[in-house]
Amino acid sequence: MASNATTVTKCPSPMKATSNGIFQGDNPLDFALPLVILQICLVVVLTRGLAFLLRPLKQPRVIGEIIGGILLGPSALGRNKNFLHTIFPSNSITLLDTIANIGLLFFLFLVGLELDIKSIRRTGKKALGIAITGICLPFALGIGSSFVLRETISKGVNASAFLIFMGVALSITAFPVLARILAELKLLTTDVGRMAMSAAAVNDVAAWILLALAIALSGSDKSPLTAVWVLLSGCGFVIAAIVILSPVFKWMTKQCFQGEPVREIYICATLAIVLAAGFATDFIGIHAMFGAFVVGVLVPKDGPLVGALVEKIEDLVSGLFLPLYFVSSGLKTNVATIQGAQSWGLLVLVIVTACSGKIIGTFLVSILCKVPVREALALGFLMNTKGLVELIVLNIGKDRKVLNDQTFAIMILMALFTTFITTPLVIAVYKPARSAKIADYKHRKIERKNKNTQLRIMTCFHSAGNIPSIINLLEVSRGTEKDKELCVYAMHLMELSERSSAILMVHKARKNGLPFSIKGRRSDSNHVIVAFEAYQQLSRVFIRPMTAISSMSDIHEDICATAERKRTAIIILPFHKHQRVDGSLETTRSSIRVVNQNVLEHARCSVGILVDRSFGGTTHVSSSHVSLFVTVFFFGGGDDREALSYGIRMAEHPGIRLMVIRFFVEPEPAGEIVSADTVGNSPVKSVSQDDEFLSEFKHDTCKNDSIIYVEKTIRTAAEVMDTVQEMKNCNLYLVGRTPDVKATYILNRSDCPELGPVGNLLTSPNLPILASVLVVQQYRSESLVNSASDSADGESESA
Repeated sequence: MASNATTVTKCPSPMKATSNGIFQGDNPLDFALPLVILQICLVVVLTRGLAFLLRPLKQPRVIGEIIGGILLGPSALGRNKNFLHTIFPSNSITLLDTIANIGLLFFLFLVGLELDIKSIRRTGKKALGIAITGICLPFALGIGSSFVLRETISKGVNASAFLIFMGVALSITAFPVLARILAELKLLTTDVGRMAMSAAAVNDVAAWILLALAIALSGSDKSPLTAVWVLLSGCGFVIAAIVILSPVFKWMTKQCFQGEPVREIYICATLAIVLAAGFATDFIGIHAMFGAFVVGVLVPKDGPLVGALVEKIEDLVSGLFLPLYFVSSGLKTNVATIQGAQSWGLLVLVIVTACSGKIIGTFLVSILCKVPVREALALGFLMNTKGLVELIVLNIGKDRKVLNDQTFAIMILMALFTTFITTPLVIAVYKPARSAKIADYKHRKIERKNKNTQLRIMTCFHSAGNIPSIINLLEVSRGTEKDKELCVYAMHLMELSERSSAILMVHKARKNGLPFSIKGRRSDSNHVIVAFEAYQQLSRVFIRPMTAISSMSDIHEDICATAERKRTAIIILPFHKHQRVDGSLETTRSSIRVVNQNVLEHARCSVGILVDRSFGGTTHVSSSHVSLFVTVFFFGGGDDREALSYGIRMAEHPGIRLMVIRFFVEPEPAGEIVSADTVGNSPVKSVSQDDEFLSEFKHDTCKNDSIIYVEKTIRTAAEVMDTVQEMKNCNLYLVGRTPDVKATYILNRSDCPELGPVGNLLTSPNLPILASVLVVQQYRSESLVNSASDSADGESESA
């Protein structure tokens, strides 16, 4: 007799929030809060560890996060049922997915903040053509491959939704991941980088529209009209958001002022609007993330509100909540479902289809637009980047039953592979031309025979706190004669951190190297730019703002390469210490010191390090009110000649008084031979050059009442300190980094080698002075360095 009994599946009981503790017999892993804490910690440690291991390969962090999610799922560690049931029990998945989707909600809000619709409107024809082809061709190939998959491993799925999901999955370019890769490869400011970012922004908008269509179609099992109602409701939501929310956000932006903290009520209100918009779109039947994305797009990109929002939520969302989304994807990914020749063949088919559609389509359009072959190929590889957006598409498809387990695993591996190969392929085919050999780059230092030539200075700064002193230094450097021009490149050094947001990188880099006065540019969006713009209008100095975005370990490459490309005579860097209220110097960041040391070693022009003690005050001093006293300590050598050359330039300003103190060091008793770093300062040659230089200096300035020349003989460092203490009214000391050998011996200070012995003396806590110090290293050609090294070796051997 057949049994009519039905099998009843027992649902897992819901978890309580907190436990009473292990000492009262509770297992913390049976309760929601301690289990979620353990899951988050495990995910963060694993994904960050993988990202660290992949960093030498210049892989974006998303690669480590995808791999980490797969490893925690049934493909690797999850194959151990004890591990899976203990760490990721079935009754915890709902809570895990909820937290992950909250993180995704706010991350998509950040992505919307990154997307500037105005910049998309200004997209050039080349980038627009690349974007359209980069969407259409992969989308068509995705639809083609979907027919093959439906006939093999995806039978019985919703045909129309499956076609669109496959097309969207293959046509997406991950905008945030692409920005990160371009920044890592130092390509953000190149033509390739700008074109790729513009095309990716257009691609991003089109992909979200197509994804909304796919979601609407995937939920229309009850009636074909359901999809139409969902799409119409979605369009209505967007229109309502534009009409209602845009004026609200514009009003908020106007209430936020540069240099002042954004009020907490505006931050809270914006985040509440994000959640409300997410509820509205989820209510419609699209997805909660679409509402958050639309709100992010509508927030004005000018003003401090955007920066404050990113700063408040990015680290929490990207660092803790978002990695859970990768785990959620990993728990659904079982690579073991890809079995047999057919499944692996389909994986190869999907990868080839995805790569060929993006790469070949982008390459052909770029060639038609007369882009060089290497750049066109690099663009193709860059546009093939996938990332979190790809995972979102695939997860929605999996949740809507459009993608089965095998298809989902194949698509995840495709996204991982295409993103992983992007960086090595771009490095292999495209290397920006380095202007290492510039024939007309003659003036690599301030000391020169023809003093009536243009002086080019690159000044670097890390924050707005450096700006007043830099502008005051430029003011006294500009000279007054009509035939002496000053050209300044002001480079903002921005660290490329592990943050996923590309908003600062993209918008800052797009202004790189552009003049201030550009039609349509709002200069009030950056108070640093305003400061330089105001000074440029008040003086005859040409200033061009620039931005270097890189990790602190290799940002010196950007500085040196840009200085050479712009043919600058000197790079001025901020010291790694700042002045405290009591007058002592305190370390700002040790990484800045490493940057300075690397620039001193690799720069192919002169370098100056400014120890700022509020030079000229905390605000810009106008030309008519400049009244400063500058002192040059001259011991001898190329660096001291460079310092004096700079001082002579400053002395042309009517508000500058210059004192030059020539120190003669008494010879030490015989037998005490001291070795010192005197590369390029061969004693005999240097003495003759010093005498000749000083003779010309005294001849040219003998009738200049604003310049005083003094000679002093010293035996010890104490005598130098006494001289310094006599200069109570001095505002700036100009010194060479590597003085004469004898001076190096008697001073014998090496607290900061980048400042040299004299610079170390002037920044010593034992010598409390209020004047700023500019330590100068003169550029020495490689042939001179090599000959000096050979002569030094010969002298040591004879000794």
